[in-house]
Amino acid sequence: MDDRAAKERDLPPGQYISLCVTDTGTGMTPEIAAKAFDPFFTTKPLGQGTGLGLSMIHGFVRQSGGQVRLYSEPGEGSTLCLYLPRYAGALEAEYESAHAATFDQGQGETILVIDDEDAVRSLVKEVLLDSGYTVIQAADGPSGLKILQSGQSIDLLVSDVGLPGGLNGRQVADAARVSRPDLKVLFITGYAENAAVGNGLLDAGMEVVTKPFNVVALGSKVREMLDR
Repeated sequence: MDDRAAKERDLPPGQYISLCVTDTGTGMTPEIAAKAFDPFFTTKPLGQGTGLGLSMIHGFVRQSGGQVRLYSEPGEGSTLCLYLPRYAGALEAEYESAHAATFDQGQGETILVIDDEDAVRSLVKEVLLDSGYTVIQAADGPSGLKILQSGQSIDLLVSDVGLPGGLNGRQVADAARVSRPDLKVLFITGYAENAAVGNGLLDAGMEVVTKPFNVVALGSKVREMLDR
């Protein structure tokens, strides 16, 4: 992008990768489009959408030094364009270094994982099981809270922030701490941390990892929190 093109997108001049996706849906009014990237904003009925999809995309792209642009008209569908800075450095050495790292293993501690995405939940479960932990799963907020309000022993809660069922991850954690005040909580989120936890107000014993996360970083964070 030259100076003019970059300025139009609030980016510095340079080389970018552009990815645009267009649909043929109902489109958005200017009022809705203006709120499309707001965390928890959705036009779907209660329980059918978290309002986090575009927020996650926007957060990831901005954290990567890029930009997102949305073009939409009612009845004409929408186009979403991502502009990501081109990376021109070496990759192989960094990749090998990251995957050569290790972290301390678990000692049978019980971890509750709440995430409505099967792929993410399965990945986290696999990493934790392979690391020596006992894992319990739930796919939505109410199911996870039911487990937390039972007599089940739980050493750590690992939860996505955006969950279906009427309760997000922070609400589940806060409700669980009524009966488990010392519960340790690790939030997983795909958008800006401050938005994920309510303007950055994390209580003691709560931490955040952002998607996409490195499995080594996840394992290290879990071990770190349990050792406190």
